[in-house]
Amino acid sequence: MLSAQAPLTGIAGALPLTVFLGNGAGAPGAYLAIGVIIVLFAVGFIAMSRRVEAKGAFYAYITAGLGRRVGTGSAWLALLSYATVQAAMYGLYGAIVAGLFASVGITVPWWLAVLVTIAIVQLLGSLNIELGAKVLAVLVGCEVAILLGFAIGTLIHGGGPQGGINLAASFSPSAVLAGAPGVALMFAVASMFGFESTAIYSGEAKDPKRTVARATYLSVAVIALFFSFVSWMFVSYYGAGNVAAAAKKAVESGDSTSFVFQAMSGILGPWAGTVGNLLLVTSLFAGILAFHNGINRYLHALASQRSLPAKLARTNQHQAPHIAAWAQSILSIILIAPFAILSLDPVLTLFSWFSGLSVAALVALYVLCSVAVIVYGIRNRLEDRWQTRVAPALAAVLLLGVLVLIVVNFTALIGGELVTAVILLAVVPAAFIVGAVTERHPRQLLTA
Repeated sequence: MLSAQAPLTGIAGALPLTVFLGNGAGAPGAYLAIGVIIVLFAVGFIAMSRRVEAKGAFYAYITAGLGRRVGTGSAWLALLSYATVQAAMYGLYGAIVAGLFASVGITVPWWLAVLVTIAIVQLLGSLNIELGAKVLAVLVGCEVAILLGFAIGTLIHGGGPQGGINLAASFSPSAVLAGAPGVALMFAVASMFGFESTAIYSGEAKDPKRTVARATYLSVAVIALFFSFVSWMFVSYYGAGNVAAAAKKAVESGDSTSFVFQAMSGILGPWAGTVGNLLLVTSLFAGILAFHNGINRYLHALASQRSLPAKLARTNQHQAPHIAAWAQSILSIILIAPFAILSLDPVLTLFSWFSGLSVAALVALYVLCSVAVIVYGIRNRLEDRWQTRVAPALAAVLLLGVLVLIVVNFTALIGGELVTAVILLAVVPAAFIVGAVTERHPRQLLTA
């Protein structure tokens, strides 16, 4: 899921909130910490990809280790994670598009831009149209180029007008654990969305035992190092002592992305902010469409195994699950509507709240998968203890720690509302329980 890892969405969308609501100058260190944990998780994940012949990754592996009920519960967790992260992206997308119209003197409500885009995505999904790999590669390449250009330029300048290079301020344990580290770790996990796609398509590789493992480890390492370096340069531009205040000012102004684009314009020139805004819109649209099609497949598969109404499994002449597409488009509107009706800030509420909920569900899914690897290894008496016992156990413990930090710091993410935090987090176990209870003998495995 290349579009799910769009770097500009992760930096421009999440970094201001990570710095402001999370651990301030310690944000870059959170990306490295999560990178190490995901590498450990990937050891067991890859081991399962070599032994379980199925297109569905999390569902198939968890089912193989913990049974069909737990597996179906995990499928619902994946569905919850993808649906809420898509809704979160709609919030950021609406805010960016409304801002672009405002810059030329046209007032457009953010929710109107979202509704129009939902209609466009629905049409493309019903026609089974996806953005091609080449188009995605060009978009991601442009995003990487402009972000690296800023980062290298900042490094060469030794920081920004009020900043400077300070390694300890961003990477020391005390810096990483400052403030609300759970918020920073949550957004760091979000940057890893889709890394498992290398293992999902292992059956198409010529030598999956080598190429899939190398591709997975390399992708995690590159993502973690890239986000860590780029975010460090933004901290260096503003200065470790000033960056939190700069992020707060941007977020409270109603245009959180100005934290990123003003810095880019300061190093690369005014053109960088304009180009960056346009790339962010295309990046978000590509990600939204990718999640739309992914959610359609999940709904189709759950309906095929009778965990959802059978009508959702029907396809049209384009071989697209059109009823599932309508169902999830309506679901998107339902998720977004309260924020529009109550005139809530789409970035501070819709984007941040649902990003947190999505990652909480995803980390729970990672923990279940790690436990499934251990059980599968013991049950089948697999000899490679590092891949099927030690690494998954370490990953499970560390991921549980991350999940605890996310839960503890969730109120900081949503503005201190304890009741809202409890309600949002309760959706995670509820989704799993509903999935497990509605499980019936599946006729096919889910596609991830």
